[in-house]
Amino acid sequence: MAAKDLVRQIAVISAFCFMIIAAMVGTGLFGGTAVQDLQNGALDADGSYLAPARSAFSIWSVIYVGLFAYTVWQALPGQRERDRQRTLGWFIAGTMVLNGLWLVTAQFLTLPLTVLGIVLLLVLLGVTFRLAVLHPGRGWADALLIDGVTGLHLGWVTLATVANTTAWLTTIVPDSAADAAALWGILVLAVVAVIGVAIAWASHWRIAPGLAMGWGLVWIGVGRLVFEPESTAIGVTAIIVAAIVILVPVVGAVVHRAADVRNAEV
Repeated sequence: MAAKDLVRQIAVISAFCFMIIAAMVGTGLFGGTAVQDLQNGALDADGSYLAPARSAFSIWSVIYVGLFAYTVWQALPGQRERDRQRTLGWFIAGTMVLNGLWLVTAQFLTLPLTVLGIVLLLVLLGVTFRLAVLHPGRGWADALLIDGVTGLHLGWVTLATVANTTAWLTTIVPDSAADAAALWGILVLAVVAVIGVAIAWASHWRIAPGLAMGWGLVWIGVGRLVFEPESTAIGVTAIIVAAIVILVPVVGAVVHRAADVRNAEV
C-alpha cells in the first residue's frame, strides 16, 4: 500500500496547488475580471438580498491557510499509512479541486454553472465531513486540520450555496418579485437555521461548521441593515439565525461533554 499512499499524498499536494492557481485566475489576479464584477456583478455584496457584505469573504483566507496546513501535515511520512488519511485524503483533495473550479467557472462561464459547481462542492464537503465524523481522529492535529478545516469549509460553502443560488434567481425572476423579497429571505434563512442545527447534531456537536455559517450570516445581516439592498427584516433574521447556528453546537458540545464526565464517574 505504500506506493498508493504516496500517490494520495502527491494528489493532495497537486489539488492544493491547482486550487491556489485557479483562485488567482478566478479572482482576476492575472488580468481577468475582479471578483465583485463577475457575472455582471451578480455575485457582489449587493447582488441579492442574501449576499453577505464583502468583509465576510475574508474567511477564505482562513480556509486556505487551513488547507495549506493540512496539505503539509498529511505529506509527512508519519501520516502516509494512517487509515484516517486513506479514508479522507482523496475526498479532501476533491473538495480543493472543486473549490478552484468554482472560481474559474465564475470567471469564464455562466451563472447557472456556478450554482451547479458550488452544489457539487457542497455535496462533496458534506460527504467528507460525515466520513470525518464516522472515522474520528486522535489529538489536536486531527481535530484542527481535518475536522476543523473541513467543518469551516462546509459551513461557509453551505451559506455560499444559498447566496450563489439567490444571486442566480435574482437575475431571472421578474422585478415585481422584489415585493416579496423579505418574506422569501426570511423563509430561506429559517431553512438555513434548520440545516445548521442538523449539521451540528449529525456531527456530534462539532462547532466549526456553525462558526463559519454564523460568520456569513452576521455579514448578511450587516449587508441588509447597512448596505444595499436594504431589508431590516432579513438583516435582523440573519443575525438571529447566526446566533442559533453558533450557540446550538456550543451548548450541545457542553451537554455532551458533561454527560461523558458523569458516565465516567459512575
